[in-house]
Amino acid sequence: MTFEVAGEAYDRFMGRYSQPLARQLADWLELSAGQRAIDVGCGPGALTGVLVDSLGADHVAAVDPSEPFVAACRDRHPGVDVRQGGAELLTFDDDTFDVAAACLVVHFMSDPVRGVAEMARVTRGDGWVAATVWDLAGSRAPMAPLWTAMAEVAPEHPDESDFQGGSRDSLVNIFEGAGLRDVESVELAVTVTHPTFEEWWEPYQHGVGPAGVAIAALGADDRAGLEQVLRRNLGEGPFDLTAVAYAARGRA
Repeated sequence: MTFEVAGEAYDRFMGRYSQPLARQLADWLELSAGQRAIDVGCGPGALTGVLVDSLGADHVAAVDPSEPFVAACRDRHPGVDVRQGGAELLTFDDDTFDVAAACLVVHFMSDPVRGVAEMARVTRGDGWVAATVWDLAGSRAPMAPLWTAMAEVAPEHPDESDFQGGSRDSLVNIFEGAGLRDVESVELAVTVTHPTFEEWWEPYQHGVGPAGVAIAALGADDRAGLEQVLRRNLGEGPFDLTAVAYAARGRA
């Protein structure tokens, strides 16, 4: 529901962080020519594009439950097998891929253990299954300034700190619960320079993800108060924000 938005809206909101994060994840997976890979929860295709650059479009598949995101991913990456669907029931045969990856998706799965287990099912033995999730529990996600200000202006709105997979232990536990072997985790950091406050703030106005939904639910006075607190905390720009994600990988 919170991701039935145009791919361009998501790009402005999260793509500036997810694209460099996707490149780091792909580097960690040590991709090699001839491998087949699937991007689970592909969104508009940030990680899909990185996989295509490494392996070729005919060696990449992608899946996402959002129809607008599927359409955007297909348009951006011709030749990729892009399907609409959820991680918990992948429409691919067993042992189809050498690598299955999910970038910033596990915490939105209705059943993360089942979703990761499905990723393992479609991955050949000894292939990597991997995922990234922002450090939500540690308030190191790109949205952290928003949630800090929201706690001051409208503390009744829940943040994302309790989402599954939003801490190192939670993400590793999901992987181990899905039956993966040799599970390991690292931190991946992304720093983005925002030239102005408006450039940072504008994408939050389009209802993307839990942050966008929370803002849309505010009344006019609370929304104005939220912007005032954010301007006080962040300044008018330019400013740098560093976000940290946990990445986990395990053998299928």
